[in-house]
Amino acid sequence: MRIAFVGKGGSGKTTTAAMTARCLASTGAPVLAVDADINQHLGVALGADPDGTPPPSLAADLPWLKEHLRGDNPLIGSSDEMVKTTPPGPGSRLSTLDSSDPVLARLSRSEGGVRYVVTGEFDADDVGVKCFHSKTGAVELYLNHLVDGPGEYVVVDMTAGADAFASGLFTRFDLTVLVCEPTRRGVGVYRQYAGHAAEYGVALRVLGNKVADSSDVDYLRDEVGDALIGWIGQSAWVRAAERGRALPVSELEPANRAVCDELRSDVDARSRDWAAYHRDTVAFHLRNARSWANAATGVDLALQVAPDYVPGPAPARV
Repeated sequence: MRIAFVGKGGSGKTTTAAMTARCLASTGAPVLAVDADINQHLGVALGADPDGTPPPSLAADLPWLKEHLRGDNPLIGSSDEMVKTTPPGPGSRLSTLDSSDPVLARLSRSEGGVRYVVTGEFDADDVGVKCFHSKTGAVELYLNHLVDGPGEYVVVDMTAGADAFASGLFTRFDLTVLVCEPTRRGVGVYRQYAGHAAEYGVALRVLGNKVADSSDVDYLRDEVGDALIGWIGQSAWVRAAERGRALPVSELEPANRAVCDELRSDVDARSRDWAAYHRDTVAFHLRNARSWANAATGVDLALQVAPDYVPGPAPARV
């Protein structure tokens, strides 16, 4: 099951995503955290040394990732014909959250009890030339080929604000959690996000953060209603994480641990319709093909769609 954390810049979504991932992992469940934010801080929030060597990024290793996922899919002539929206088909390699999965074995690291991957930062050659969606496209392609099931969790720290709607990545999740401060700006981002999300049936919940007292809770309830799933109050555990010191999950305050449990209960109560999920994958692929990808690759990418193919829980081909 997949959970995305979104919100305005500075709302605390990276810290909250890391807290949720660590709480889930502490139960023994398979968890993968994905840093898809332009500011790549999720690893540090999990406890990684900020001066240490990060894992290889999905974006930097995209040629390998494409070739691996393509497998021997006869509808894709070469990995050069794969774009961020390319759907899996017959012969594609489907990834899993098993630690032996080739993608995780090659590109992930473990920190704070959580396996994580990074999208990758801008480098000198990107400045003034590319937008960050050239990086997050690698995450979209990976999630299109990932088969995860109940009791397995992917926690993604997304870009700030409504920027996620610049690609189809926002449809790849079972639950989207908008981290919201009890302010007009925080609520404004929620309303903007909720408007777009409703068009695509995105399950959206609000998690209050930096909540000081009951008036903050009342404000959020008045503004977002039943979308409010909980809130994070003052937390020495969170503050330590923000300062680069990851404390054991056992020291997380009970009220804040309960919020993580509520998030897990919410996503566990959902079931993924793989056929509908794949239809969204195909729809965004065809839209991108018409808009830019056919011209960029020189082929008709609509021919990559296998009409009767639907991915689902099955062992990965390695």
